[in-house]
Amino acid sequence: MARFPRSLLLTLSLVLIAFSWTADSSARRSRIESNLIVHEWGTFTSIADNAGRPIRWHPRGSPDSLPNFVEHFKGPGLKNVLEGTIRMETPVLYFYSSTPATVSVKVGFSQGVMTEWYPHASHVEPDPKANLDEDALYKNHSDGSIAWNSVEVDPGLSARFPDDHSQSHYYAARETGSTPVAVKNGTSLQQEKFLFYRGVSSSPTVITAQVRQDGGVLIKNLGQDEIPSVILFERRGDKMGYRLGGSVQNEAGLDRPELTSTPELLSRNLEELLTAQGLYPHEAHAMVETWRFSWFEEGSRLFYIVPAQFVDRMLQLSIKPVRSQTLRVFVGRIELMTPATKDAVMNALANHDSSVIRTYGRFLEPIVDQLKAEDPTQAPELDKQLWDTYGAPPRSN
Repeated sequence: MARFPRSLLLTLSLVLIAFSWTADSSARRSRIESNLIVHEWGTFTSIADNAGRPIRWHPRGSPDSLPNFVEHFKGPGLKNVLEGTIRMETPVLYFYSSTPATVSVKVGFSQGVMTEWYPHASHVEPDPKANLDEDALYKNHSDGSIAWNSVEVDPGLSARFPDDHSQSHYYAARETGSTPVAVKNGTSLQQEKFLFYRGVSSSPTVITAQVRQDGGVLIKNLGQDEIPSVILFERRGDKMGYRLGGSVQNEAGLDRPELTSTPELLSRNLEELLTAQGLYPHEAHAMVETWRFSWFEEGSRLFYIVPAQFVDRMLQLSIKPVRSQTLRVFVGRIELMTPATKDAVMNALANHDSSVIRTYGRFLEPIVDQLKAEDPTQAPELDKQLWDTYGAPPRSN
C-alpha cells in the first residue's frame, strides 16, 4: 500500500479542520440569522373624491410632529410642497433576536419619495438634497428607496435612545419588547427600538370608498387579494361612532355609524384586529397609541387592513441575510368628504370659526378644493379662508 508523505497528511488534516471550522461557523451564523424575526406596521393615508377614488393632495406635516433627531428629505417642509395620492405614515420595522446579528435592510417605494427616517440611512433615493417640485412624483415616474447597510440587532445593547423631550407620538412605538438596534453614523452609534421611515407616493390605492347621500359608504376592492377587514368611523365634536365590517373580496356597503361609542372601545377593537393579523399584542397597542389622536379626530374615514400582497408590491422589503419570519401589517385610512363634513366646513367658514376649521388640519385644503369644484362661485371666498387658515397662497385645482 502506498504511503503518503507526512507533510501531505498534515496538510490534508489542516484543510479538513479548516473546512470543518468554516462549515460549523457557517452553520452557527445560519442559526443566528434564522433566529431573527421581523415585524412591521404602518399606515397608508389617502382622501377620496365624490366617486371614491384617491385624489392628489398636499400631505402636510408640521416640523414639530416628529422629534428633532429624525432626518428629513431636504428639511421638514417637503410635504408642504409635494403632491401625492398616498401618505405613508410611520412604518416601523421591529427586530427580535435572542443572539446578536447584523443585517442590511432596503425598502423600495413604488412611485414614492421617503420624506423622514431614523436612524441615519446609508442611502436614500432620490437624493435628499434634490430639488423636488409639486409635480415631481407625476413627472419622474420613478421609485424611491431607503437602505441601512449595517444594522446591529443586539439584545445586549443598553437602552440609550435619543429623546428631545417633546410630546411627539413617535415615542409610543418604543413601547414593545423588540430587540434594540444600532446603526453607526460616522463616529457615533445611533440606537433605537426600530427602523423608522415615512414617505409620499403617487401610486393608486387598492380600494375605493364612495360616500352615499345617507352618509354610508360603498367599498370596492380593486385588487385580486381579499381586504381582511374594514371599519367606518365618524366623529362630530365630542361624539363618535364606528361600524365594523368583515372582509371585502369584491364590494361591500357600510351604513353610517351611530355616534354612541368611545375611543377606548374602538382602541380595543383595533388592537384585536391587528393581533388577528399576526402582530404581537404590545406591537398592536403601540400602533394604536401612536395614531389614536389622529385616527379619532373630527370627520369621517374608512379604515381597512391592507392586503399583505399590496404592501409587498408597494414597499419592496429586502433583509439580508435571510430571516426566519417577516410579518407586515398596514392599516389603510381613507378620509371621506361626507355631506356632514362639507356642511361643517362650509358653516365654519361662513361663521369665521377658525377653531372648527383647524380641526380638519391637513385635510382642509382638499375638502375646500372639492367644495370649489362643486360650486365654482364660492372659490374666491373659500380661497381667502384657506389663506387665513394655513398662511399659504391659494392654488388652482
